[in-house]
Amino acid sequence: MKKILCILTVIFILLFISFLILKKADIPVVELKETYAPPPSAFMDINGMSAHYRKQGNGPALLLLHGTASSLHTWEPWVEILKDSFTCVSVDLPAFGLTGPAIDDDYSIKTYNSFISRLMIELSIDSFHIAGNSLGGYFAWNYALEYPENVNKLILIDAAGFPGKPSQLSKIIRNPILAPILKKISVRSLVEKNLKEVYYDDTAVTDELIDRYYKLSLREGNRNALIVRSKQKSQSRIDQLNRLEEPTLLMWGEEDPWIPISYAHKFDSIIPDSRLIFYEKVGHIPMEEYPVKSAKDALKFLLE
Repeated sequence: MKKILCILTVIFILLFISFLILKKADIPVVELKETYAPPPSAFMDINGMSAHYRKQGNGPALLLLHGTASSLHTWEPWVEILKDSFTCVSVDLPAFGLTGPAIDDDYSIKTYNSFISRLMIELSIDSFHIAGNSLGGYFAWNYALEYPENVNKLILIDAAGFPGKPSQLSKIIRNPILAPILKKISVRSLVEKNLKEVYYDDTAVTDELIDRYYKLSLREGNRNALIVRSKQKSQSRIDQLNRLEEPTLLMWGEEDPWIPISYAHKFDSIIPDSRLIFYEKVGHIPMEEYPVKSAKDALKFLLE
């Protein structure tokens, strides 16, 4: 018994020391703005949040919605190609990026719909296209169901919605033991591992990319918001996908480990006016990993 107690004591001490080493304080928003919010970044008060957004280009409006643990920066390669033809509006959604947590910890689909509506109203845009990746794709098609009169065309990129295999990140966030620890620590190597999981080409996962995801995850309140949001049950509206009226382009990385290509075929079989493009040797985030071809495909679809 004494030996067991000694071993357990040593393990506890080692874990405690590891926690102290890995413990990371939140990074103040002001500090992050210096790097991640240069012009044309701007901020707007929406439902008590200082929402970080960018409005770039000329022409019909295109709203760009990122996925879990991401930010508006994920769309910059697309914006460079599309801004000559469209007014591109990208935004850090509540719980992520520089926008950060909702003041009431409400991350329901109703809250996100309200956030999107307020953003576009304040920008005096009442008719637009929407492109969304992963969780952003889920928000995109849900918004289109709720406000069909505002949405012209949809682009769903490896979009969420159907129940699927949980990612490693999701497993950690939902673990009752690990989740509270995650609020206090942030391991850059874990961020790197997740990026290499969602990218097919690991060589495309640069230090700059890892740093951006890592540092924005440390934005004040984001770690707790990620956990709170993941615990809130989302309303499933898969049975209403056949109500989508908008022409819809489905874009999918063939090597997506989080939302496999089989789910793209499910969307395609249900949405009335849809077409599917998939990309070989590309993962979960085509607009980052394969930006030029995916942006040109989007441009062709939107201009038709």
